[in-house]
Parts: sequence; structure tokens; C-alpha cells
Amino acid sequence: MGSLSYPLDVISSQIGMINCFIEMVACGVKPLAISPPVAPSDLPVIEEASRLISEGFKTKYHVVDKLIVTDIQSEDFVKGKRSILYYAEDAVLEAYFALQKQIEALEAGNAYTGAIRREISIKFGELLGYPEHIILKKVDSTKRIDPFVLE
Repeated sequence: MGSLSYPLDVISSQIGMINCFIEMVACGVKPLAISPPVAPSDLPVIEEASRLISEGFKTKYHVVDKLIVTDIQSEDFVKGKRSILYYAEDAVLEAYFALQKQIEALEAGNAYTGAIRREISIKFGELLGYPEHIILKKVDSTKRIDPFVLE
């Protein structure tokens, strides 16, 4: 991939992405949106921006130390980073936590593989509001397809 000819302020870029994601949640386009992976050192300013933007759009947010790992994205994409979940309805956050709890239980028994992992990945994609063909493309790919983030 090429590089941008303009020096990019990564935090400002992330805040712009977050603003767009929150607007999509507020407009009902996405039930759940996720911030770009955030370095722990950047979390205070990103969380402050998330709070202000969420208040402006009358949505909600929740910081997670570790995003659930599914076949929607690679584990490396979020490794060592925090994520912020954006949502309008509490039921959406509850559904996310239900998936997280299910994954943790399956991982404890070394059973988070195969058909059940695929099923959970599809449910996560649906929470994100992805169309079915995009979910299946990501889930059925032999290589994880991470979101593109300009840096």
C-alpha cells in the first residue's frame, strides 16, 4: 500500500473515524461499532472524545481491555490494544458480552474452533451490521481480513 503524502496525526484520524462510527450507530446503520484499536497510552484522549461524541449523538460507549477474537479480524489486529464499543441500545452491549462469555467458556475447554467459532463470528458480524455476504467473505477466508486503518 502507498503512504499518504501528508503527515498524519493518528489520534485526530482515529477521532474522525470514531465520529463516523458513532453517527452510523445513532442513525441505526450499525447496531455496534468499534473504535480502531487504541494503544493504552492514547486511551484517555480517545475515551474523552468518545464520551463527547457519544453525548452529542445520544449514544453510549464502553471501553474493553481486549476485543473478542473471532474470524471477523485477526487476533494480531487488536493484540495489546484497547477497543471502545459504541451502541445505542443496551441489548446490543449485552449481546456482545454474551458472545464474550461464550467464547471464554469454549476457550477454557479448548473448544473454540470449527463450526461453533464460525457461528459466533457470524453473530459478531451481524452485531456490527455487516451484510451477510461480507460476513461470510471474512469468516470463510483462510486469511483474516483486518479492517484497513490509515496510519
